[in-house]
Amino acid sequence: MKKIRNTKQRRLVLEAVKSRKDHPSADEIYLDVREKDDKISRGTVYRNLSILAENGDISHVKVPAADRYDLRCDRHYHLFCTECGAVCDAPVPYKEEYDRITEEKTGFKVQRHRMIFEGVCSECRKGTGDV
Repeated sequence: MKKIRNTKQRRLVLEAVKSRKDHPSADEIYLDVREKDDKISRGTVYRNLSILAENGDISHVKVPAADRYDLRCDRHYHLFCTECGAVCDAPVPYKEEYDRITEEKTGFKVQRHRMIFEGVCSECRKGTGDV
């Protein structure tokens, strides 16, 4: 496997993800990085996010509207608000038995599964009186 250099741009992108407590989109990371290096391109940020996710330094969370990034790399689930687009970690444990059951029924070698719970977050529900 080819060794990936740890460039200044990659360090800036990783620092931007680490500094966030939410699950930022690539555009949000780009804007954060631009505050520190106004010459960095959107393509460079996107490419480095992809490399960091492939290397396991961050997680790529695929949700409707815009993919997000997460500093947590352990196996866990996410919540996605269909109203405001917020993404957060779901407070339920990863179910390894889903991997095992799927393997037994299909013969497919499962590496992991991902689950996104979609609904309306508590903040958006407050706005509608549906709390």
